[in-house]
Amino acid sequence: MSSILKADQIKQLNDIFNRFDMDSDGSLTHLELAALLRSLGIKPRGDELHALLSNMDDNGNGYIEFDELVHAIMPNINDNVLINQEQLLEVFRSFDRDGNGYITAKELAGSMAKMGHPLTYHELSTMMAEADSNSDGVISFDEFATIMARSASDFLGVKVA
Repeated sequence: MSSILKADQIKQLNDIFNRFDMDSDGSLTHLELAALLRSLGIKPRGDELHALLSNMDDNGNGYIEFDELVHAIMPNINDNVLINQEQLLEVFRSFDRDGNGYITAKELAGSMAKMGHPLTYHELSTMMAEADSNSDGVISFDEFATIMARSASDFLGVKVA
């Protein structure tokens, strides 16, 4: 692997890390780590996540800092993982019509109709409720990535590679 490619992958991984570092403290809690891994298509069970956190947490503080994440996953990461994250962001942006970083029910309904899949009020309400994990009335990128990773085929009737 060329050092340019590796540097680009580290930058992409850093962008992803920062998106999931909700309190911007430079470290991930186990919940933030789980959301990040799900967004990359990695879905560990609770016990697997605990073991992963223990193995990654080199300094033993109970959190994962960016350098620990890089050390743990860069040897195993493939180009497709980061590319898929970028593709997912593009899909999210296509739903986020006003570009404010959130998908509203109106934007979701409009996008689905434009794609030839108009939704009933019940379908729209169900999709919003399933995706909106913090119940703030909108879907953030993290919520979108989580729902897409968890059940892409069930959620939108499409497959995410």
